[in-house]
Amino acid sequence: MLSLRRPASLDDGDPLLRQGEACCQGQEQGCEKPAAPVGKRPQRDTSTGHTGPRDPHPDRRGLVEPLGGRDAGCHDHYHPRLPAMNQDRRPWRLKDMTPGLVGERLLQRPTLIVPVGTTEQHGPHLPLGCDTIIVERLADDLSASFGIPRTPTVEYGVHATTRPFPGSAALRRRTLHRVMNELIESWEEGAGVREFVILTAQSSEGHLEALSTIRTDQATVQVVDIFSLNFGSLLERAAPIQGGELDTSLLLYLAPHLVRMDLAQDFEVSARLLARYRPGQSRRLPEGSPGSIGYPSLASAQKGERLYTFILERVSRCLAGS
Repeated sequence: MLSLRRPASLDDGDPLLRQGEACCQGQEQGCEKPAAPVGKRPQRDTSTGHTGPRDPHPDRRGLVEPLGGRDAGCHDHYHPRLPAMNQDRRPWRLKDMTPGLVGERLLQRPTLIVPVGTTEQHGPHLPLGCDTIIVERLADDLSASFGIPRTPTVEYGVHATTRPFPGSAALRRRTLHRVMNELIESWEEGAGVREFVILTAQSSEGHLEALSTIRTDQATVQVVDIFSLNFGSLLERAAPIQGGELDTSLLLYLAPHLVRMDLAQDFEVSARLLARYRPGQSRRLPEGSPGSIGYPSLASAQKGERLYTFILERVSRCLAGS
């Protein structure tokens, strides 16, 4: 089983995603089993004459690791390594760069930031791209700070659907897994990328399993679910993350023009139901929910700024150490 409470290396050492955890355990009907061990892409036919880029880290084999990897050093909260800041202070967006410029950036550090969002309802007051907006901003800020290129956002993910909401769209776990495998393979083989940092804000177990079981030849893959951080006293109520205090506050800070607080509705659940909506569960909406669970009425832009700063600092600390 996956431990989905918080990202490894971002809190106190509990692993978010184990290395080499298989995506398909045979428990889900119709789920395809991987054709090769997780963490190692199936061998290609070498008769085609293809030769991949030389691996600058030959001792690594493509295991998916929590952010920071084995030797990140980001557990040292008192003496964190300082980030290698980019003097230009602008994001390096892959879609805006020429192949030559991409190659130059990857020579300095063969890393890509890959934001993965969702197109999912979060209640009547938030936009469908709530998760996507958050990880796109985080990817831009990290790219600008560290000079690391960031890829276009994958705007669809895996999430539970109990009743239809106009505009929401989800992928099956194996579909997201296949899409991500092919994208990572393209960048690893075509550009020599040796480290992928995947940012997501969706804590459903199917979504995280699809991302955590990506197979590579030599690159490492770090998966960061920002909503699995322990926000502690930054939040007034410990409630599920589905259109409540946390994501509503973040959107009020990042994209206030997209938030309709006049439509926000608090929805309280019992202690028995609360456990079902912790990160990592299917989080199907209970009967009577407007689409959100929790307390958006507690949200504010000021709180959102503090929450976003906390997220950015924690992820930056580990990215600097990796």
